[in-house]
Amino acid sequence: MGGFFGAALRHDAMMDVFFGTDYHSHLGTRRAGLAAYNEEVGLQRSIHNIQNSPFRTKFENIFDEMSGNSAIGCISDSDPQPLLIRSRLGTYAICFVGAVKNSDELMKEYFDHTYGQFNAMTGGKVNSTELVAALIGLKDSFAEGIAFAQSVIEGSASILILREGGNIIAARDRLGRTPIIIDKNEEGYCASFESFAYKKLGFTDERELGPGEIVEFSSKGLEQLKAPGKEMKICAFLWSYYGYSTSNYEGVNVETMRYRNGEEMAEADKKNGKAQDIDYVCGIPDSGTPHAIGYANKSGVPFARPFIKYTPTWPRSFMPANQKDRDRVAKMKQIPVHELIQDKNLLFVDDSIVRGTQLRETVEFLYENGAKNVHMRSACPPIMYGCKYLNFSSSRNEMELIARATIYELEGEEGEKYIEEYSDGSTERGKKLREAISKKLHFASLDFQSLEGIIRAIGIDRCKLCTYCWNGKE
Repeated sequence: MGGFFGAALRHDAMMDVFFGTDYHSHLGTRRAGLAAYNEEVGLQRSIHNIQNSPFRTKFENIFDEMSGNSAIGCISDSDPQPLLIRSRLGTYAICFVGAVKNSDELMKEYFDHTYGQFNAMTGGKVNSTELVAALIGLKDSFAEGIAFAQSVIEGSASILILREGGNIIAARDRLGRTPIIIDKNEEGYCASFESFAYKKLGFTDERELGPGEIVEFSSKGLEQLKAPGKEMKICAFLWSYYGYSTSNYEGVNVETMRYRNGEEMAEADKKNGKAQDIDYVCGIPDSGTPHAIGYANKSGVPFARPFIKYTPTWPRSFMPANQKDRDRVAKMKQIPVHELIQDKNLLFVDDSIVRGTQLRETVEFLYENGAKNVHMRSACPPIMYGCKYLNFSSSRNEMELIARATIYELEGEEGEKYIEEYSDGSTERGKKLREAISKKLHFASLDFQSLEGIIRAIGIDRCKLCTYCWNGKE
């Protein structure tokens, strides 16, 4: 995934952008970068690898290295950014959130028309941010170039640009798949993916950009360069999983949505007579916890934490590349509370079930520590399709998704015709899917939130939500 933050202020903006960017650390664990504009020095940039240490550690000396009244920063789960670009539109720094799924086709088109070139990364891959900048440069203005780039990119692109001179351009994805909020205080303006980031820094709401809207701002004011479009497809997975609990998207708070979502699942279990003999309702930390609280509140079953994640020496960003070592590290973080596990019937709620590898390790850990039964609930429907629009999952193909792999095991290629039935827990195929995954991952029972249930919990018109990963429909 990824997130960004930018500010243009009357005073030096580095401190605000440092903390504003840091507040997006939950959205990426690979690269982070900052760029600033200083009238004397011009544009400056710094990028670091954050795979084994958090953002703050890598950028703690940035105040001795960079300064400026305008700055942007980003956390990235993909390519290094922001990049410094020199083009016919001027010199600028750029970062983006999203994914370019048709990069090969776009590069060929670019080469055929411009005879241009790109810096190649290891393996010949091109930095997607550089490709976005190249597409912008094909037009006569930033507004035209951004709109053009967004129109030809298969995927999504929310863009933040720091111009030489200090102005910042913020452009929300054409269909608003990810958010951008503009905020202000007495010193100027900022743009942020996460709403809580600017509130902690003393900014107040100005407005959330609409789909495809482009604005430019300085410390003195804000100008709209392109009006928003009418169609929106914001990612529904924001609320279920990767959005931070304190954030609001389209006016809907993540934490309270997760409570409602848990309540919806508890009501469904009660209606269907499932998992009624439970000692404790629990959440797979961290993002599964609020869903579980909602479930517990509605069901009347006590909420408990049978294990605690030990994070002081195992920060979130440290995860080995090797899957076996990743599983071991994930398990080492889990410290059991035996009194809450021994001989107990536990119902856990997780934010989602993608591959199920670490979840199986967690359930085995609970049984090893004396659990009688472990029931599992997923706070979203079965993930049936790899995301085409954002890089929130690193799955290379859909057979890495446990739901799709299980369907193939049950019915082979024929099962592809019945994905909608498998998603629905009330059908025979849906029941078989849940039983098969339960057997595979050692659950006493398993169910998934329904598509209708999660949409009700979000509370936004269905037509404005992207639910592709669950039902294959935009």
